[in-house]
Amino acid sequence: MSTPLYQLKAEFFKTLGHPARIRILELLSERDHSVSELLPEVGIEAAHLSQQLAVLRRSNLVVSRKEGSTVHYSLTTPLVADLLDMARQILTEMLSGQAEMLHDLQAAHAPLRAASSRS
Repeated sequence: MSTPLYQLKAEFFKTLGHPARIRILELLSERDHSVSELLPEVGIEAAHLSQQLAVLRRSNLVVSRKEGSTVHYSLTTPLVADLLDMARQILTEMLSGQAEMLHDLQAAHAPLRAASSRS
């Protein structure tokens, strides 16, 4: 029996569920990077970066190619960059809604503060 699509999606999102992996994918969305370029940008130890890249390779989100002694990584599809951009848009919209709610709460509280300061 084949794996249900919702389960495959859950596994896919689990793969994306690590901040270092998201940062790696963001950087690779801009251009291909070598491991030495990724290290300072991701801000984790080399061994940990290697583990995270291995997870992304196994999930077929990134591919590697060797040029001499340097290993370069790239996205397997530009759709990954599109997904990250969509996530940014969703978060922006959600946070914008929260900012509006905060503004409304502060505005509703302002008359109460003014009345209590006059007492």
